[in-house]
Amino acid sequence: MDTAGFTNLLTRPGPYATVLADVSQNSENAAHAKELRVRAVCEELSAQGAPPGVIAQVSDRLEANVRQPAPLARVVVATPEGIAYDEVAVAEVPNPVATWDALPDLGSWIAAREASMPFVLVLADHTGGDISLWDSGLPQPTSTTTVAGDELEHVHKVQDNVGWAAFRMQQTTDNVWRHNADKVAEEVTRLVRDHGHELVLVGGDPTTVGRLRENLAGLHAEVVELASGQRTEDGGDHARDEAIRTALLDQVVRRRTSLVRRLEEAWGRGERAATGVRDVADAFVTGRVETLLIDPGALAGYTLDPADHPGLTFGEAPVSGPVPAGEALVAAAVLTDAEVCVLPASLLGDAPVAALLRWA
Repeated sequence: MDTAGFTNLLTRPGPYATVLADVSQNSENAAHAKELRVRAVCEELSAQGAPPGVIAQVSDRLEANVRQPAPLARVVVATPEGIAYDEVAVAEVPNPVATWDALPDLGSWIAAREASMPFVLVLADHTGGDISLWDSGLPQPTSTTTVAGDELEHVHKVQDNVGWAAFRMQQTTDNVWRHNADKVAEEVTRLVRDHGHELVLVGGDPTTVGRLRENLAGLHAEVVELASGQRTEDGGDHARDEAIRTALLDQVVRRRTSLVRRLEEAWGRGERAATGVRDVADAFVTGRVETLLIDPGALAGYTLDPADHPGLTFGEAPVSGPVPAGEALVAAAVLTDAEVCVLPASLLGDAPVAALLRWA
């Protein structure tokens, strides 16, 4: 996960209240359940010593209605100065988080976001395309744009395929198909540029999909053709939804496999990798960490004392004495522009944390 979105968090002195909760609200009973969840995390903050003013701000954000289908997660980070971070995503929250500490507690949120993958879905045919932005998985996109093609009277080829007139009509139709595919590709390019999505799933008419893939070859995003998926007026297509799920799962598996392979290669060479809390913290001191690999569950209970790693700082957050290692290492990743990825400890040499390094 890119940590750039957290950068401003550590420009505040803290301490920080971090809450991750399920804010799904699809029915009257669900609304009451949400109220109980919010109350529970706020009571936990109070038990840890968070000031009433901070708790009130967190509660207000969590209680606000978000009109999106379940499952829906919200993370809120607040300091005595106000709300420092607030984001909603389609994600499961197996275990809520409520922490009042010297640093933000972002490990569980990163794990939830790592399990999802924002993407652009393009369903196109000869007449244009529907382009939607998805936060993760299903059931609904965050926004949808329809690109209508031009010269729709020429979008169908003639059935009687003989004669010069028929040939010219077919040439005209081919040009219209290409033009309409180009319009869709232009809009996809704009959306990727404006929103930063790294994955584009494309489905629809095979000829149009082929043209789109050619046009999107230079895009700063991976373009994947769906095994199934056509434009439908009501948006309902079970086969398409299954194709999306399969494509997303493939991407998550490929990403994690690539990271594990890189880590194993680094171990094999005896360089450009750090393993364990102490070695990874020392690598952060010199700014060498490219990707932090953590198992948030396995890291629970580990602490890190900045005094043992001279030069390790946490922005404006005054940290003295031992702090939870997960909070400290994620904060260090944010401040050094390192990515954070979640992997089980079994793939990290049975350590709770490892890192791929920028240089040996």
